[in-house]
Amino acid sequence: MARPQKPSALPQRYAYGDHPSQFADLHLPPEGAAVDGVVVIVHGGYWRSTYGAELGTPLARDLVSRGYACWNLEYRRAGGGGGWPATFDDVAAGIDHLAIAAAENGLDLTRTTALGHSAGGHLAVWAAGREGLPAGSPGAGVPAVPLTAVVSQAGVLDLAAARDLGLSDGAVENLLGAPEDAVRYRLADPMTAVPLGVPVYAVHGKKDVTVPLAQSEAYVRVATEAGATAELVVVPGDHFAVITPGTKAWVAVVAQLERARAGRDGSRPAPEGAGRVPRGGRPS
Repeated sequence: MARPQKPSALPQRYAYGDHPSQFADLHLPPEGAAVDGVVVIVHGGYWRSTYGAELGTPLARDLVSRGYACWNLEYRRAGGGGGWPATFDDVAAGIDHLAIAAAENGLDLTRTTALGHSAGGHLAVWAAGREGLPAGSPGAGVPAVPLTAVVSQAGVLDLAAARDLGLSDGAVENLLGAPEDAVRYRLADPMTAVPLGVPVYAVHGKKDVTVPLAQSEAYVRVATEAGATAELVVVPGDHFAVITPGTKAWVAVVAQLERARAGRDGSRPAPEGAGRVPRGGRPS
């Protein structure tokens, strides 16, 4: 595997736009150590500006010790210049910008897994389906950095159900705006993008009261019925156990990342025509 060319005592910060929230921190193993696999970390916080990329820093530090390079992504959030479409534009552009960092540091992007917690799980799964988006919609087009797997940590993967439940005081409407814009809601919902051509591992704590376990259960059920590779991994603990290194839940998350890194993911090409029906409605 390629070796990083620069010291990694501190992460390298890359700006992919002019807004203060448009950046990502590249964490690398110590200089000279082999890099085996790249992880894009997408933090949660119900898409609100109250929470930021600092949530992903402990995860990046742990994963770097296991030989990964980590791209800890920040993005504009609701209340801080984000919402529709800015949040989605940022996640797409921020992941694509990893191609520049990889070229500068000799990183192999053959196995690039998105790791997203809560709202970040939603954004990570959404990003894996960008090629199926209709032209002109946020994030549409061929990504510069194709994701090869997604590990969702207590992800908000069924936006329609999350909206109906009013999770986190109406967080979905806070992100997307007026619910009468049905096209916008379909474009943003991972449930309407199945089947994806990459595996999705949904790790969820059995005691999670922040994002119901039913969110991951519903996504995995619909995805597998559609012929996609998706798996539910129920773990001990609450909503934050999956982002706390040292917990049994975190061990399970790492195990899924290892599967993706080793290629033991059971992935297969998407069924013919998959990803070609725009989530806005009619086939293209």
